[in-house]
Amino acid sequence: MSDVQDESVLRLVGLRKSYGVGTPVETEVLHGIDLTLGRRDFAALVGPSGSGKSTLLNLIGLLDRPTSGELYLLGRPTRDLDDAARTALRASAIGFVFQFHHLIEGFTALENVLMPLMLARGRPDAATVAWARELLESVGLGGFADRRPGELSGGQQQRVAVARALVTRPALLLADEPTGNLDTRSAQGVFELFRRFNAELGCAVLLVTHDPRLAEACDRTISLVDGRIVSDSPNRRLVSPRSP
Repeated sequence: MSDVQDESVLRLVGLRKSYGVGTPVETEVLHGIDLTLGRRDFAALVGPSGSGKSTLLNLIGLLDRPTSGELYLLGRPTRDLDDAARTALRASAIGFVFQFHHLIEGFTALENVLMPLMLARGRPDAATVAWARELLESVGLGGFADRRPGELSGGQQQRVAVARALVTRPALLLADEPTGNLDTRSAQGVFELFRRFNAELGCAVLLVTHDPRLAEACDRTISLVDGRIVSDSPNRRLVSPRSP
């Protein structure tokens, strides 16, 4: 087997996170997390409220720094990167989808999808626009490119958000309760999009959810309790995700 750094998209080694460091109220919320995700992984991260899921997701997304330990993204250690390097790596390697789509109301669906590339590179060229249109087509919104978010349903807006997350061709997609605000049909559609892009683009998916049925529909479930991974195992069967 070759070096795990070459095979993995994400590798966490002894990752710890404390708040109030050096004060009488210093509190450690993540206690030595070890985790690896490969390009074909499609995993759910589950755990009760207060277990540290949001803290862990912020660290993985390079939005915060660990107190100790190391996070390797595409084999690259990230803990000591400066802010500019972290921002550039995050923009190129990670896609984010949240429960609320956070689309910009004044922009069209196409412009919203293009936004990450426009921020990184400025005015998009014809090839970039064509790729964004292809993504909209892939999420079933090819005919809605010129519509603004207020003219789209909640499920359609979330699909635009999925296309936006994928426009940079990220190696890792982080989805934080991505179907929690959708009806059953829309939720299943968004989940199936994650599945498709995981298979077609080799984009690792880490999906944070409170819904056990959604977790069961993933290939792997990682359980976080009190800042520790208590289990990490493949799911025996795959089922379609359904909302409560």
